[in-house]
Amino acid sequence: MDSTKAEASSPSKRQEDIAPSTSGASSKGESRLSKKSSLKRRRGEQKNAKAKKRKKARVARSSQVGYTVHQGEDMLLVISSTTSHYSDSAWTLQKKGRKKKSLSKGKLKAKHSNKKKAVPAKSRSENNAIVKTAEETTVFVPQKTADNRWGVSVPEEVLSNIFQMVVVQDGAVPFLCRVGRVCRLWNAAASSPVLWRKVTISHCWIAPGKKQLPTTQHKIKDTINWLAQSRFSQLREFSLCHWKDNVNYAVEMVSHLCPHLRSLSLSYCTGLTTRAFDSLGLHSRSLQSINLQYSEFQVEGLLEYLENHGSQIKQIWFTQGLKNDRLLATISRGHCPHLELLEVNTKLDSKDCELSVCIQALQMACPKLKTFRMLNVRPLHKSMRNAADSASGFPLLEELCIATTSYSYMTDKDLWDILFNSTKLRVLDLRGCSRITPSGLASIPCLELECLFWGLYFSSHIGSSSPKKGLHMVTHKWNQTLQQLDVANQLFTEEDLEIAMSFLAQAKEADTLRSLNLSGTRITPPALRSVIGHTTALTYLNLSSCRYLPRGVKRIYRGQEEIHQLLDILN
Repeated sequence: MDSTKAEASSPSKRQEDIAPSTSGASSKGESRLSKKSSLKRRRGEQKNAKAKKRKKARVARSSQVGYTVHQGEDMLLVISSTTSHYSDSAWTLQKKGRKKKSLSKGKLKAKHSNKKKAVPAKSRSENNAIVKTAEETTVFVPQKTADNRWGVSVPEEVLSNIFQMVVVQDGAVPFLCRVGRVCRLWNAAASSPVLWRKVTISHCWIAPGKKQLPTTQHKIKDTINWLAQSRFSQLREFSLCHWKDNVNYAVEMVSHLCPHLRSLSLSYCTGLTTRAFDSLGLHSRSLQSINLQYSEFQVEGLLEYLENHGSQIKQIWFTQGLKNDRLLATISRGHCPHLELLEVNTKLDSKDCELSVCIQALQMACPKLKTFRMLNVRPLHKSMRNAADSASGFPLLEELCIATTSYSYMTDKDLWDILFNSTKLRVLDLRGCSRITPSGLASIPCLELECLFWGLYFSSHIGSSSPKKGLHMVTHKWNQTLQQLDVANQLFTEEDLEIAMSFLAQAKEADTLRSLNLSGTRITPPALRSVIGHTTALTYLNLSSCRYLPRGVKRIYRGQEEIHQLLDILN
């Protein structure tokens, strides 16, 4: 029994002896696992920490400049991109390659090579070049503090002279209004009253043909009022173009606030009433020129103004109409004794273009007339019943223009009645006057005529008349003074044209003739060769539709070079 107990107890002891050993082994395994897991956690934490650090560093790092600046020729700076194929010209930092995340399923994966290129060691010469370019760029690139230095240092008088050049070419409005908003210096220079002596205002607020809202009209009135008060103190010439509203207000403000106003021009304007003319008579004591071409106005207001203040007017332009005929009668009654320029015109498509004119009454009423124009108007001469036999004529007349695109009633006698005492005539425009003859032109008393326009430009009578003769009398009389000659579509004979051109070639001064229009004439190569070979200042030659010239020559020539080439062809 004891032995069995002992044996039974012995295995239990053995198990007890073995149990501690197995428990120790398991504890060791658990400790190893815990160590591995802790190591993994530490590694994961380290990886996360590195990733976080990289992410922070990536955000904080400044982006690289995408261009470089070099000094080129003639003190110019050349800006080149570092991404272009010219990147070898300057050294740039190499960016490290980065792996891009793969795209989601169903999309193509972008494959980029992440190989790092080895950056060669920079030589000393390259370093010197980099330093040199950096020094050069720092010298020529302006600093922020000195960007506006030239605008502050430029004197106001210099800016005013520069603005004056632009104003002469493009006008004061809207140039000076926009320039004045740049800075205080430019505003002071643009506010000089000298720059605002000639102002033309057209469609600055609204397009033509559209109605103006009340707010727009209010803005227009405020702008006119501000300009008249703060800019127009020395205004001399004022013009309105294509105004349909507020014409009266603008004229009244300008006449009231501009005491030096000398010229008023309204082109394609409507709505000018008697009130505006009354304001001109009360305030504009220096007004000398009125231009009302293609504008609608109350004729009674202008007639009343001329009757009361016509003695100060020297220039008048107006368009012939049903009621405007009374203006010429008022002028012929002597209300404008100092008139120097008178122009009456009509539109090219107008049908009623006949105008009754009493030349003798006009000569007596306007003895100082220098320019008399009747454009596209057929004058009907009227005679005075009690006219003096010894009329004075127009002794100071320098320009006479009776041109029309249609037929004209002007004859040699009518021309003599106008110019019998005009010895100072310089410009004579008789385009469309087919009844004028060369003998009638040659009888004019003026001896120094410079411009003669005698072409025919209406298609209904071209080629219907018989050949003419006598052009040589005209060129023989004024060959020393003629600068411009136009005999387009005049059917003179070939012999007569050749003689006339020979007289032009006999001029003492070869640089007198500058423009010659022989379009549609019977000019021949020998006659043309004599003129071109002698004149040296000829810059315009019209040979279109000249049937007696060879092919390739019948065109318009501009410039001395083209005319010399024509002379080589004719020779």
